[in-house]
Amino acid sequence: MAQDAPAAEVTPGGALNMIVQPEPPMLIVGLNTQGPTLYVAGQIYQSLLTYDASLNPLPQLAKSWEVSEDGLTYTFSLQEGVKWHDGEPFTSADVVFAATEFLVDAHPRWRLIAEAYVESVTAPDDLTVVFKMKKPFSAFLYGFELSSFPIMPKHIYQGTDYRTNPANSTPIGTGPFKFKEWQRGSFIHLVRNEDYWKDGKPYLDELYFRVIPDAASRSIAFEQGTVDVLRGGDVEGFAIRTLTALPGVESTTAGWEYFSPQMFIQPNLRLEVFADRNIRKAMYHALDRDFIVNAIFFGQGKAARGPFSATTMFHDPDLQQYPFDMDLAKKLVAESGIDLSKHPIRLMGLPYGSTWDRLAEYVKQQLEELGFVVTIQAVDAGGWLQNIGSFNFDLAFNFLYQFGHPAQGVSRNYYSDNIVQGTHAGNNQAYANPEVDALFTKAADAVNQEDAAAAYTQVQEILAEDVPLLWTFDMQNTTIYRDKVKNLVRTAIGLNEPMDDVWIAK
Repeated sequence: MAQDAPAAEVTPGGALNMIVQPEPPMLIVGLNTQGPTLYVAGQIYQSLLTYDASLNPLPQLAKSWEVSEDGLTYTFSLQEGVKWHDGEPFTSADVVFAATEFLVDAHPRWRLIAEAYVESVTAPDDLTVVFKMKKPFSAFLYGFELSSFPIMPKHIYQGTDYRTNPANSTPIGTGPFKFKEWQRGSFIHLVRNEDYWKDGKPYLDELYFRVIPDAASRSIAFEQGTVDVLRGGDVEGFAIRTLTALPGVESTTAGWEYFSPQMFIQPNLRLEVFADRNIRKAMYHALDRDFIVNAIFFGQGKAARGPFSATTMFHDPDLQQYPFDMDLAKKLVAESGIDLSKHPIRLMGLPYGSTWDRLAEYVKQQLEELGFVVTIQAVDAGGWLQNIGSFNFDLAFNFLYQFGHPAQGVSRNYYSDNIVQGTHAGNNQAYANPEVDALFTKAADAVNQEDAAAAYTQVQEILAEDVPLLWTFDMQNTTIYRDKVKNLVRTAIGLNEPMDDVWIAK
C-alpha cells in the first residue's frame, strides 16, 4: 500500500478526476449502500472507524475506544472540533441518533445487529458514546466503517421521513469534501471542505466523478488524460493489461481486504421451480465458473467455493463442490420430475456494463440448454435496486461485500428474520433454515475463535448442501491511476476511504 509522504513533499491543490458507473441513484449512504453511492459518498460522510490492510481498526470520527473485559461495553471518544458541512457541530447525539433511529429504520444490516446485540446507546457527554451490549458480539468492532455505520446528521433528519427528506438532494456530511453540483448524466462535483476537522486537509481542491456510459469510452478517457483514476469494473477486463502498461501509470489490487466482494446468482425461492433443491444444484452444475472468471471477466477473480469468500476468515476450503457437469445437471432435473419449459424465468443481470451483459447471455444460454425458457430482464441501477428490494425477480445477479467477518457480511444473506423489503443486501431469496439461523448466532456469540470456527464450518456445510444461492466468483478489482496521484489507496477500504491525504504531484 502507498505510504503517506512527508508533509514537505506534498503539493496541495488541484482536481482529481474519476469515473462513477453506473450513475448512482442517490448519494445518501444511510439509505443506499450500492457501490457507486459508496464511492462518491465516502468523501462526504464518515463513520467512527476505518481499517488497515490486516483489518485492524483505525480512528476516524472516533479518536479512541475501549472495550470492557466482558465484551459488553464499548466506549468511543470522538474527535474534537468536527462540524457538519452546514456548520453545525458534530456530537455524540448524532451517533446515538444514527444507532437508535435512522439506521434501525433504514439499514437492514445494522438493524440486524442492533436488535440482536445492542442493549442501549448513550451519550454521557458531547464527545463520548457508550454502546451497552445484551451479550458479547465478537464482530462488533468490524461494524463501524461507512457502509456499515454511516452517521447521518440528527439536526436534518430527526422527525422526518428519511427517504423523502428534501435534504437528500444536497447531502451534508463531515467528510473532507462537500457536495457542490450533480449534472445528471455528466458529473458529480465535490469541493474542498474548508472547515474539515483535520488541520490543513484535504490537500485537493476538487473531485469530479465523471459519468461515462460505456467501457470503451472510459478507457479512452483514461488514455487521453480526461480521468486520473479507474476503479475495478470501470473498464473491460481485457483493457486492464493495456492500460497498466502505459507510461506514467500504476495499478494495485489492494484496498478491498475489508470488503472481499463475492458475486452470486440469486434464485427467488418463493417460486415453485427454485424451491426444489435439485433444480438449484442442477443450475449450479450447469455453470462453468472457471470459464466465467477467465473468459468473461479476464481473470479478475477466482471461482467461488462456497458462501464465504476465500479471502475472509473462517472460510472452509473443503466444502462440497459443484463442478461444471451438464450431464449431471440434466440428471438432477430429471430426478426432480419438473418440466422446466413450463416455468419460464426472468434473468435480471447487473447494470454495470457490457461484461455483465455477456455474463447474462452466458447464463441464459446454459440454463436454456438445461431446459429453461429464459428472458433477460433489462434494468438500470435504480430499477435493479427497486426490483431486488421488492422481490420482483426470478433469478438475479448480485454481489455483496463480506465486511471482514461473516457476522457482518455473510449471515445477513441467510437469516430468516432478514427477509425484509427495501434492500439489496438481505435475504431476498427467502431462504429459511432454523439450524442455519442458530449456527450463525452461535458463531457470532462465541467468546473464542475455536468455537466460532466450529459453528461456521457447520453452517457452511449446510449451505453447501442447500445451495440457496449460486456462489459464482470471488471478485478481484484492479485500481489503475496516474503515478502523479499520491496516497490513493491507504487502507482496507481503498477508494471508499476519505481522500483527505491524497495529493497530485506537479
